Amino acid sequence: MDEFEFFLEKPWSDGLPVVTPTEERVQRMLAGSRFDPDELVGHIPPAMEPATVRTVAIHALMAGCKPEYLPVVLGGLRLMLREEFNLNGVQGTMHGVAPLMIVNGPYANEIGLHGGNGCFGPGFRANASIGRAIRLMLLNLGGGIPGVGSATVFSTPLRYTACLTENVDKSPWETLAVSRGYAPEANVITCAMVESPRLCYDDASQSPERLLTGIADSMAGLSSWNMHVRSDMLVALSPEQASICARAGLGRADVHSRLMQMAGRTVGDLKRGGNWRPERAAKLGIDPQDDQRFVPAIKDKRDLHLIVAGGWGPLTAVCHGWGGGSRAVHGTYEA
Repeated sequence: MDEFEFFLEKPWSDGLPVVTPTEERVQRMLAGSRFDPDELVGHIPPAMEPATVRTVAIHALMAGCKPEYLPVVLGGLRLMLREEFNLNGVQGTMHGVAPLMIVNGPYANEIGLHGGNGCFGPGFRANASIGRAIRLMLLNLGGGIPGVGSATVFSTPLRYTACLTENVDKSPWETLAVSRGYAPEANVITCAMVESPRLCYDDASQSPERLLTGIADSMAGLSSWNMHVRSDMLVALSPEQASICARAGLGRADVHSRLMQMAGRTVGDLKRGGNWRPERAAKLGIDPQDDQRFVPAIKDKRDLHLIVAGGWGPLTAVCHGWGGGSRAVHGTYEA
């Protein structure tokens, strides 16, 4: 039997061909890590099968990774297994969210992770294969298979792969990692549970106030979980739109703060549709009878992940969060 067809007929892939993990190829992949192949990284929920460095390497190989990508795969998986990230919950959810990896630091550039034109899409091996390696482990070791361990209604294209870096060369600001206190030379991964990006097109605004008004509106959809619970959100400004803010003297922290102030709805507005429930408002300390009360989309400043990515153009990408109680995680990894 053809080796590719053999794997495609088994429940071992995401529906796309995988690289056959021969022992010779696995050994080459393991050379990309300094860790003992038998070291336990963790157990992948909900099936709780063990992920060792070797099994991680096998899935990275199957996904099409180069050996030098393995440290990022290992670093991302370790972060995702933190309790506060709630990987178990998202594996079984009906919602269509996925763990997105934002990789900062010099190693991201060294291995060719892409943060420019088309960074959420196809064409970039590091982005595609690193994120795909994570997904294959969530399927094979975690059992997060639609209709089996996962109840997702539609899923999301991000469940094929979800990994990118920032467009450092064209950004007017420090990176997300540096804004959180990491040194510029530190290799850092941030993982957040988010939906597919919603693109906000604006080729008219030339002032931050007008530009951010449109972006804030996209952040506050009536059916977004962000409006009803505390949840993460990614806002990826293109370099062009970040530059509009920077030319007006706004730093990254200024834009972050302004979006937190602007993005939201009144109680009365939320009642018109979407997943409004009075008990959800009460849990947030909001009087469900106060129709004039402003409800922010971002409940905690740590939940808004503002980056500069993509190519030059009049767009921003907004990825809404999940309502199942996940908290973004970030940390350094050994490259």
